[in-house]
Amino acid sequence: MSTFKSALKRLTAAVVATASVVALTACGSGGARDLLADIESGHVVMGTKYDQPNLGERTPDKQFAGLDTDVSRYVVEYIAKKHGWATPEIEWRETPSAQRETLINNGEVNMITATYSINKGRLKAVDFAGPYVVTHQALLVREDSGINGLNDIAPGTRLCSVSGSTPAQKVKDALPEVQLQEFDTYAACAEGLKQGVVDATTTDATILAGFAQRYKERFDEDYSVIQLKNDDGSFWTNENYGIGLPKGDDKAKAEVNEALNEMHDSGEFQKIVAKNLGDNVDIGEKPKIGDLSFVDEK
Repeated sequence: MSTFKSALKRLTAAVVATASVVALTACGSGGARDLLADIESGHVVMGTKYDQPNLGERTPDKQFAGLDTDVSRYVVEYIAKKHGWATPEIEWRETPSAQRETLINNGEVNMITATYSINKGRLKAVDFAGPYVVTHQALLVREDSGINGLNDIAPGTRLCSVSGSTPAQKVKDALPEVQLQEFDTYAACAEGLKQGVVDATTTDATILAGFAQRYKERFDEDYSVIQLKNDDGSFWTNENYGIGLPKGDDKAKAEVNEALNEMHDSGEFQKIVAKNLGDNVDIGEKPKIGDLSFVDEK
């Protein structure tokens, strides 16, 4: 009897061990996902932000809204329709900035559209389709603030940005006489502006336009997005937003770029911008989709 129990115990342990391996593999340790295969199969996982109004946001009723989510939907629906596949179910996954490359490479998302700036460092880990929009550093101010550009930022102006961010560092270097307030999130900066704790907040114009639209819709308060320029008229910064994809999946990247081109050429992107950002920001001309040569420019 003891021999039987011992054998049963070993068998049970082996079954548990096998189940554990299967469970770990199912949790995303098997490598990157195949976007086109998953669209065809009827289920995709899209990465986005959950906390950026009118860009990528999970609403109180657990819906997903904003410019980036609309771009993701367009791309997936375009590819499905092109191949004669049914529109797949979309599962949304929150993708914080620091985790985006890991989530793509671990197979936890098919692609990420989340104010995801294309740069040389990120291209070492993932591929990008796009850019689908080029944005620039800007200020969010009350419409009656009297601030219309860099020359209007007086010494002592209380300016808010996120701790450790590139916009915060840019302000420190270029405007040492302002009172820079560094908060944990841009939502906190925007709320500080609303409450009068700061005079302006700074980051990408698209992000600020999302907050301007939100405060107009919810509180009927008017804010302006001021894109920052140098004396020669050039923009302070250029941020090229792309769609993050697994490294080496050239077929998927080509199809996403095709979808993005059609989105712009058909006028659908202009509709997406108007729906989510109103007239709070000038998006500019169509970017050179698929051309990432700008990453090597100094």
